[in-house]
Amino acid sequence: MAIRLIAGLGNPGPRYARTRHNIGAVWLESLARRFGIDLAEHRKFKGAFGRGDILGRDVRLLFPTTYVNLSGDAVGAVAKFYKIEPGQMLIAYDEVAFPVGVCRLKDGGGHNGHNGLKSVIAALGNDHAFARLRIGVGHPGNADEMVAYLTRVAMPAATREVAIRAATMSDEVLDLVLEGDLQQAMNLFHAPARAE
Repeated sequence: MAIRLIAGLGNPGPRYARTRHNIGAVWLESLARRFGIDLAEHRKFKGAFGRGDILGRDVRLLFPTTYVNLSGDAVGAVAKFYKIEPGQMLIAYDEVAFPVGVCRLKDGGGHNGHNGLKSVIAALGNDHAFARLRIGVGHPGNADEMVAYLTRVAMPAATREVAIRAATMSDEVLDLVLEGDLQQAMNLFHAPARAE
């Protein structure tokens, strides 16, 4: 299925803007800039929302301005209004299972303990069929430090830059993602040849 909605997860406000939990939103904002799509606060959709042309396709972009653990409120509202199926969505988010600089596309799956994904899945009637962009942010080494690591400590600018660069898709990969050809997109995006 072709992708019609791309959402980047994060927490609202300047307090969280540079934290690891917001890397999905940072990536989404970079995508919006790349294609000249303005994101504006949209109360009905509980988020910053924009719509525009990406590689010849009509795509909606969403940064839920709920907290991460309520992301489904925003994603669900947009999906319902525009009649977008879970299989027509790409959700970008922080992934502690990967070190910074490692990103993976994934087609469907569970929430793996990520509260944002949990919320999205619940809002979509327990449908897991959306595509994901998992952006590596590393692990603090101790599970007890996880909340602070993700939401209270700023991600160093250079580290954040590495994470976003790794998550940036070429036009070729992005075109395959939007077309819904996730397998071919993954083959290209995950290929070792991507390393510079």
